[in-house]
Amino acid sequence: MARGLDGKRIVITGSRKLNELSAIIEKHDGIPVIRPQQGTLLLAENEVERDLLNLVESGTDWMIFTTGTGLEALLQQAERIGVTQSLLTVVKQSKVAARGYKTFAMLKKIGIKPIVIDDDGTTQGLIRELQSYAFEGQGVTIQLHGEPMPLLVAFLKNKGAATRTLLPYKHIAPDDKVSRQLCQEIMDGSVDAVCFTTAVQVRYLYDFSKNNGYYLRINESFNTKVLATAVGRVTAEALKEEGVRRILTPETERMGAMIVELSHYYQNPSTDIQQ
Repeated sequence: MARGLDGKRIVITGSRKLNELSAIIEKHDGIPVIRPQQGTLLLAENEVERDLLNLVESGTDWMIFTTGTGLEALLQQAERIGVTQSLLTVVKQSKVAARGYKTFAMLKKIGIKPIVIDDDGTTQGLIRELQSYAFEGQGVTIQLHGEPMPLLVAFLKNKGAATRTLLPYKHIAPDDKVSRQLCQEIMDGSVDAVCFTTAVQVRYLYDFSKNNGYYLRINESFNTKVLATAVGRVTAEALKEEGVRRILTPETERMGAMIVELSHYYQNPSTDIQQ
């Protein structure tokens, strides 16, 4: 008996856990199609070394961590320059806020319990939870996630905080050939669904589509035949902002849950999806 993804061509746009996701797709009788749209992560060693040394020396009132990947990169780079214990001491002496379950889990693993956690995995959710705190005259250090975070920085500055940022890694755009191939596959409907695991993947695909005249046809296809699938709310919101109306999102924000939800959808196409 065929499973839900029987013969469906399912695109993976991430660059991590490709073998694991491919195996889950194949388990449901689907065909994984690897089209990374996140590029690679470039560790910003020189910049973050300077910033880490400044942080260890001066301390901070607040530490805000926004991704598990970024926190892991900071710890790796602290280890490289021999300041791991000093960094952990600074963090434990400060008030800590975290965005996202992966960030929270990693902090818990190293013995740090945030006093503020977002309510929905988004930057806006984190800002809502920070709203009741006083920041006048407070120093706040923000771990960025490969890109600037103007909303969070503006919010903190408006509350009187002195902000500084740590950028442990930077995103590099994906291969143009891969993006062009994916755009063509979406436009001609030769793939059945496209799975996005971060908002960054959405942004890179749409930047490429706009710069190459594919935008309208990409959206027409997403809204009529190829199903856009988002791992969670932040990624789904990025798709909505680009005009995508048909978005499948699992209740549990996990990559595996996304594939299982997609399989259920094809078994029962009347399943509710965001419109």
